[in-house]
Amino acid sequence: MNFTDAVKACFNKYATFSGRATRPEFWWFVLFQMIVLVVAGMLGKFAYCLAVAALFVPAIAVGTRRLHDIGKSGWFQLLYLIPVIGFFVLLYWFLQASGGPNDYGNPEVTPYSPTVMPGPGPGPR
Repeated sequence: MNFTDAVKACFNKYATFSGRATRPEFWWFVLFQMIVLVVAGMLGKFAYCLAVAALFVPAIAVGTRRLHDIGKSGWFQLLYLIPVIGFFVLLYWFLQASGGPNDYGNPEVTPYSPTVMPGPGPGPR
């Protein structure tokens, strides 16, 4: 999944808190969010506040779907409310590889999924 596909997927699932999001989908959206917030911050306080408001729901939704991908409840995002420790716990979970089928559905199979990537080809022996 590339940058534009991830951003489109997150906006298409603007307020979808069910299903799963792969690591690339989540991290590309985080990068997009950071870029938008930096640019909006340069434009002024009003633009920054508008950008935060516009990106809040999709950020929470993709975070929930990312936690579902590793078999955790989206409610764990409330750990952000615990200073420092909550952020690092969530960061650790967001960095985890996608799990197999779980209570939240089957993993999304794409050419970018590690489970469908071809192994090393035949090489010299």
